[in-house]
Amino acid sequence: MKKERLVILGGGESGVGTALLAKSKGYDVFVSDKGKIKEKYKDVLLNNEIEFEDEQHTESKILNADIIMKSPGIPDKVALVKQIREKGIKVVSEIEFASKFSEATLVAITGSNGKTTTATLTHHVLKQELDVGLAGNIGDSFAKQILEKNHDNYVLEISSFQLDDIIDFKPKIAVLTNITPDHLDRYDYKFENYIASKFRVVENQTEEDYFIYDADDEVILDYMKTHQIQSKKLPFSLTKKIDEGAYLDNNNIIITIDNNKIIMPTDNLALEGKHNVKNAMAASTVAHLLKIRKQTIRESLENFQGVEHRLEHVLKINKVQYINDSKATNVNATYFALESMDAPTVWIVGGVDKGNEYRELFKFVNEKVKAIICLGVDNAKLMESFENMVDVIIETQYMSEAVKIAYKLANAGDNVLLSPACASFDLFENYEDRGRQFKNAVRNL
Repeated sequence: MKKERLVILGGGESGVGTALLAKSKGYDVFVSDKGKIKEKYKDVLLNNEIEFEDEQHTESKILNADIIMKSPGIPDKVALVKQIREKGIKVVSEIEFASKFSEATLVAITGSNGKTTTATLTHHVLKQELDVGLAGNIGDSFAKQILEKNHDNYVLEISSFQLDDIIDFKPKIAVLTNITPDHLDRYDYKFENYIASKFRVVENQTEEDYFIYDADDEVILDYMKTHQIQSKKLPFSLTKKIDEGAYLDNNNIIITIDNNKIIMPTDNLALEGKHNVKNAMAASTVAHLLKIRKQTIRESLENFQGVEHRLEHVLKINKVQYINDSKATNVNATYFALESMDAPTVWIVGGVDKGNEYRELFKFVNEKVKAIICLGVDNAKLMESFENMVDVIIETQYMSEAVKIAYKLANAGDNVLLSPACASFDLFENYEDRGRQFKNAVRNL
């Protein structure tokens, strides 16, 4: 019998992980990357005798596939992807392909913001008592973990791009942290397309599965008014009393599932800010569902270290606190960052604008921001939006220079906040590179 041919577009973490899993399951595998494949991934492909190409796509070797796994970074608008779709070849994402080979309990976490923190926090709580992997957009690929570790449970951080290419993917527990306009360039600048994409996380769920979501998010509530969701709903809220799900009452998180109630004080939560109370609610609801002991949940929430590049306190120099929030790649993430500032702030912002609307930041800029440093190739929109709000607004294209300017502008007791509200690809490799350059520049002051 002829082997099924799987072609993988993209030789990064998810692509190479999928290649390894597919080869072990008897597929004929070919990896193709338009860019350069990193040496560490090339070595893995060579050592495992998996055929690959980089810096090109050979159509004859791609269009003869039975199934194609494409990297979430490749948009559907690309000519090659259009050809693949026209030929009717099945296109899947890594999570779709890999989940077929796992019997594990899957917790899928998506949302415009907070998904990395919520996924990392959920994993941190669960791993105290369960065998659990963390994958999706974080760490080692899901496919590779199924091949090498095959955990009983997985927490998956999932982007809308990964959800766009699912067919049967069905998590036991789905979490939707929030929906705000993001990546609209990939969704024909139609917010409703992006919303529908996020909700695909529940599309295959049945009444035996669970859906945990933010009941304070109007976008989510509006969608649910007109779309039927099969799974059992467990909302969380900071403002409403919730019978089944989680809510806040006098600094306590109250979680009720099937008349089983637990109370978690928020006074000692490791992460500060209202948005992190929500992340804690989502994580502890998952933990409660999976029968983690109350004491374990509480201790885990109190000793969690947070996520790199997400409101990460770097150093205090001359009584000025430097904060790395490079992971804030959209306006809503920066909204939370500015909201949590408790001192006059020098704000470093800018990068690739994804169709941003800055108006929601105005009140915090007026209240808390003393100076703005625009760090991007094109800062025109930022300058236009904010120049009348602050006394000092400066442009630069170098992180080291941005940090030196901030050092001069900040006084004792102030904050210097890198929270770009934009993607990083104009000046940096990715948001991690941007965050690391910020931290290095601060340490070199």
